[in-house]
Amino acid sequence: MLKVAIVGASGYTGVELLRLLHCHPEVAVTCVTSEQSAGKAVSEVFPTLRSRYSLVLENLEPDRIADRADFIFTALPHKAAMEVVPTFLKLGKRVVDLSADYRLRDAKEYEAWYEPHMNPALLKQAVYGLPELRREKIAGADLVANPGCYPTSVILGLAPLLKNELIDPASIIADSKSGVSGAGRSAKVDNLYCEVNDGFKAYGVGGVHRHIPEIEQELSLLAGKRLNISFTPHLVPMDRGILSTIYATPTGAVSTAELLELYREFYGGEAFIRVLPEGSFPSTSHVRGSNFCDIGITVDGRTGRVVVVSAIDNLVKGASGQAVQNMNIMNGFPENLGLESLALFP
Repeated sequence: MLKVAIVGASGYTGVELLRLLHCHPEVAVTCVTSEQSAGKAVSEVFPTLRSRYSLVLENLEPDRIADRADFIFTALPHKAAMEVVPTFLKLGKRVVDLSADYRLRDAKEYEAWYEPHMNPALLKQAVYGLPELRREKIAGADLVANPGCYPTSVILGLAPLLKNELIDPASIIADSKSGVSGAGRSAKVDNLYCEVNDGFKAYGVGGVHRHIPEIEQELSLLAGKRLNISFTPHLVPMDRGILSTIYATPTGAVSTAELLELYREFYGGEAFIRVLPEGSFPSTSHVRGSNFCDIGITVDGRTGRVVVVSAIDNLVKGASGQAVQNMNIMNGFPENLGLESLALFP
């Protein structure tokens, strides 16, 4: 039985990890931390866990945690994660980090979008944890940087096209919509019910959203050259889910049927990628609560552009579910273990 600690367990990704790991036959959660809620039962902070978890949230003391856990999830904000991840690695623990702190390989790039990095040497050691593209490296990694939610939806949506040089990398436009849980659990005026309900707004407009360098880093690797994209996120008045609609100009004549066949071949055997039939497109309601990424694709006959639509649950495939998927790979478990839940519908 793998003993697991969740560092930063009082946020949405923390409770989602607890929900998923409760059904994992090879895992026992032995430690949960929260600086703000230390001393409280985790079931008091999250009543959905009543009678399933008796754990009490603790202060973050890496040495004590390492004594009781074999594997660490760090579900902390950026900067907070880089303060403790090196300690866990030195103590011989393997880590999946859900923050942005180890996703970018270039320390100067991280500083440009966030702040100076405290341990830049680890950026080269960390493996970007998108299983469908990095499975072999993830298996041998001590530190996996769990991808962001928007990047997961965009990268999976574009990977087959860029890998096969079927679109112009300079033409990519990604228009993404997210539920409010993507902003985290801390109180913010912009996320109050009266601010969000009955509204639909763009934010991070004009190339300033912090997920842009992560998306561009991974898409550039797929394309084999540096690229920039136009990316605009939107906030939708729903709890969870991301829908990304992505546009690109093809490099040659191509049909919808040919692209669908390419996607089915590229993602053949992938447990959590569902390529939809021609004329069908994803809905966030069809992946809610699951680790699936649904992808639909078509060629716009009027403009000639390729249009890709992808849908994920931002808290599952976009965060905690993908983190569990990475944990499974790192520990030699079947990749879908603990992640077989179907979507919640309606």
